[in-house]
Amino acid sequence: MKQRKVPLRKCIVTNEMKPKKELIRVVRSPEGEVVIDQTGKKNGRGAYISNGKEYFEIAKKKDIFSKHLNVKVSEDIYDQLIEQVGK
Repeated sequence: MKQRKVPLRKCIVTNEMKPKKELIRVVRSPEGEVVIDQTGKKNGRGAYISNGKEYFEIAKKKDIFSKHLNVKVSEDIYDQLIEQVGK
């Protein structure tokens, strides 16, 4: 049987290429709303981040999502990511 190619995406904090399933996607919808994409299939501009509290804190400190999504991202998104790791 032929091996399927694993989709890779780049983490916006570490710039490492990782399998898509290991990363968390944050999406800017066409309306300009920024949300965490649990399914990985929502419409809009996406940015991927490694799953770890230290990565979320670096992203919050440098406001990385605002740069990648070209829209002002509120602190709530970063806080939601940090809470998600605690679960």
